[in-house]
Amino acid sequence: MPYPKGHKIKVRNKIVESAAQAFRASGIQDVSVPFIMKGAGLTHGGFYAHFDNKEQLVAEACRYAISDTIALLRKVADQEKQNPKINTVIDYYLSPYHRDNTEMGCIIPALSGEISRCSEEVRQVFTSELERMVSFISTLAEVDTSKGSALFSTMVGSLVLARSVNHSELSDNLLSAGKKYAKELAMT
Repeated sequence: MPYPKGHKIKVRNKIVESAAQAFRASGIQDVSVPFIMKGAGLTHGGFYAHFDNKEQLVAEACRYAISDTIALLRKVADQEKQNPKINTVIDYYLSPYHRDNTEMGCIIPALSGEISRCSEEVRQVFTSELERMVSFISTLAEVDTSKGSALFSTMVGSLVLARSVNHSELSDNLLSAGKKYAKELAMT
C-alpha cells in the first residue's frame, strides 16, 4: 500500500529537525547518522532515500536551524512593546536559558568551530544563512550591515565563551558583559 501524499517530505523534515537538534547539542563530528535517524523515530537504513550523504543533511540542518532561530527571535522581538526590540533579542540570546539549552538554541555558536572543516557545500549554506541572520539583526537594530555584523559577533562570542567555561559565576558575567556591550553597540 502506497504512502499518503506528502509522506516523504514529512519524514525528511523529521530527519532534518532531529539532525538540527543533535548538531546544536553535540556538534557535527560526534553525531552519527544512526543517532539522527533514531532521534527522528526511524531506522538508519532509510537515510539514503532522503539524502545523498551526511554533508547534505548538515547543510539542510543549518538552513532549518537558522530559519528556526530567526523565527523565534522575531517572535521575541514582536512581544516587546516599549523597549527597543533589539534589546529584547539581545536579552534572550544572551540569557542563561539560551546558554543552557543548546539543543534548541542558535546553531551558529554551536557549529562555527566545525564549519571550517566541512565541505564547500556546507560552508556555502552556512555563509548564506549567517548573512541572513546578520541582515535580520541589522534590520532589527536599525543599523548598517557592518555594525550588525559586529553586534551579532559580540552576541555569538559572548554565548560561546559563556558555554565554554565550567565556572557558573564567570559564565553569568560573560553573558552580562556581552549584553551590556551589544546593547551599547546597537545604540551607537
